[in-house]
Amino acid sequence: MLRIFCLMLIGCLVFPTRSTGQVADSLSYTLSEQQLLAIIRKFHPYLQQANLQVDQAGAFIRESRGAFDPVLSTNFDKKTFDEQLYYNYFNPEIVIPTWYGIEVYGGLEEVLGNRTAVERTLGKSSYLGVSVPLAKDLVLDKRRAVLKQAKIMLNQTAAERQNLVNDLLNESLAVYWTWVRNYQVYRILKEAVDVNADRYRFIRLEAIQGLRAAMDTTEALTQLQQFQLLEADAYLQFQNAGLELSNFLWQEENKVFEWNERIVPDSSWAASNDWKIDLPSLDELVTSARLEHPKLKAYQYKLGVQEIERRLKFQSLLPKADLKYNLLNKGYNVVDKLDRAFLENNYKIGFSFQMPLFLRQGRGAYQQAKIKIRQTNLDIDQIQLEIENKVRNYYNELMTLRKQIAINESAYDNYLRLFRGENLRFTVGESTLFLLNARENKVLESLQKLIELKTKWYKSKAGLVWAEGKWGQLPYTPASE
Repeated sequence: MLRIFCLMLIGCLVFPTRSTGQVADSLSYTLSEQQLLAIIRKFHPYLQQANLQVDQAGAFIRESRGAFDPVLSTNFDKKTFDEQLYYNYFNPEIVIPTWYGIEVYGGLEEVLGNRTAVERTLGKSSYLGVSVPLAKDLVLDKRRAVLKQAKIMLNQTAAERQNLVNDLLNESLAVYWTWVRNYQVYRILKEAVDVNADRYRFIRLEAIQGLRAAMDTTEALTQLQQFQLLEADAYLQFQNAGLELSNFLWQEENKVFEWNERIVPDSSWAASNDWKIDLPSLDELVTSARLEHPKLKAYQYKLGVQEIERRLKFQSLLPKADLKYNLLNKGYNVVDKLDRAFLENNYKIGFSFQMPLFLRQGRGAYQQAKIKIRQTNLDIDQIQLEIENKVRNYYNELMTLRKQIAINESAYDNYLRLFRGENLRFTVGESTLFLLNARENKVLESLQKLIELKTKWYKSKAGLVWAEGKWGQLPYTPASE
């Protein structure tokens, strides 16, 4: 259905409805709130860019895992001079990193020549070794930190994408309901122009027949011209709002959508009474926003990344002490003929220690990491306060609008009753056209105010959903690998 409607916007293919006035000299096509949201979610380039950022974060995780891939290497070095073989070194080796900073490695050696290094073992030999950090890099090292951060950053990017969707849909709905209001106002004024045009022709005919004063003709014409001016301005506002709304509408393959003046908003909402439905309690809404808002989640994930960075910087305060042990054997089978005596006489062991005396670099880096965490915590506190206040603002606005709509509906009914009574008196000759026009103006003003309040309610309802962060809560399918 979404694809069909998108094609309708592109080439106009949906169930047609008749519309009044200039907007629909021919068939017009409706655009509902849900259709607008579906099109934006599917085709808007900002969302496609956000999806690519999530895919990029996933690719970074894969890249970070590469630091734990086994590495196979081979060294070959040979020297001959004056028909004499100085040395011939051949050393294939495999290194297997592990999660806890320990590296396991093994390799083969073949050493030939007359002038080899004294620490080299002539002939064929093999070794199996392990390298263990005893202080720095034991609890956390660079590659483990990067991988952990990459996993958190994937969640952070997904939350940022949700926040972008949340902002984009709220902005588009604000424009949409402005467009709806302008359309309804235009229709009201268009109908008023039609009614007053008929009234002017009727009064002019009676004036020609001598049944009414010529002044009534001028009064009717003035009223008609006033509504014609308002209609023209309302039509302009409606068209401009439509053009602004088209900024959010895109086609497949990132094609720009060209706005069509025959597209009109869906009017089925006018028959509903959504503003009478009870909302969740304010405390429930505030709690939901505090726990689920994607902007807060993104900052919390950012805090997680910085906490890993702090732990990594703490390693800089520790001395670097590494222990290496190699099991040696002749030939290419390192585990051949293993016994206690063999293990006591065929090994290579080494220990290295390094520590800066003042630790200024490590202390400075660690202090910077803690400052960043403090800054992020302050940002979270401020953002959480702003989000909670936005929820309260929109909630209070909805409660007030509900009361205003009820009052204005009653006022509109009263103005309409007065107008109908005045129209009946005018028909039997007991009232004046001036009084009838005054009653009519009040009816139209009240109706326009009612339309404004109702569309503002929908706009505020969308704002409340935005303040909770729920517009962005939709499933995301990553790009195929």
